[in-house]
Amino acid sequence: MKLFWTIIACACVIAAVFMVVRGRLETAFVIATFGVVAWFLNYRAQMSEVVAAADLEEVNQREDSDED
Repeated sequence: MKLFWTIIACACVIAAVFMVVRGRLETAFVIATFGVVAWFLNYRAQMSEVVAAADLEEVNQREDSDED
């Protein structure tokens, strides 16, 4: 899922640059905004994985300490 949002963000940046070159600044702004949203969704997906891994490690440590 991370790769999907990265590709969407890059495509939006390229499209926004193209619109700026053509002089359509309002359209470029909207497309760039969608690109930023896609980037944040990508970041959110990465952080979800990090938090899930940290939670799993914490649970494993608790189980190990309970066995002692």
